[in-house]
Amino acid sequence: MDAVLAVVNAAVVLAQEAGGITGSLNVVGYGLAAIGPGIGVGIVAGNAVQAMARQPEVAGMLRTTMFLGIAFTEALALIGFVLFFLG
Repeated sequence: MDAVLAVVNAAVVLAQEAGGITGSLNVVGYGLAAIGPGIGVGIVAGNAVQAMARQPEVAGMLRTTMFLGIAFTEALALIGFVLFFLG
């Protein structure tokens, strides 16, 4: 819970420094948008490590697929970050 409060406080500081964004709904929205990709990256990396442990011969292909999955998941965080400033 402390991590969520830290994210919200950091977002409030960013919003105040940005100039015109003062709505608390934007802060909550970005905080929630940052949680999802964090969970998603953890799931992707965990499953990739488990798969590499089961079949070491396909580790190269799995690693490439894992990095693509992480990139797409982090794109969601960037979209949330952009919407934070637009909202």
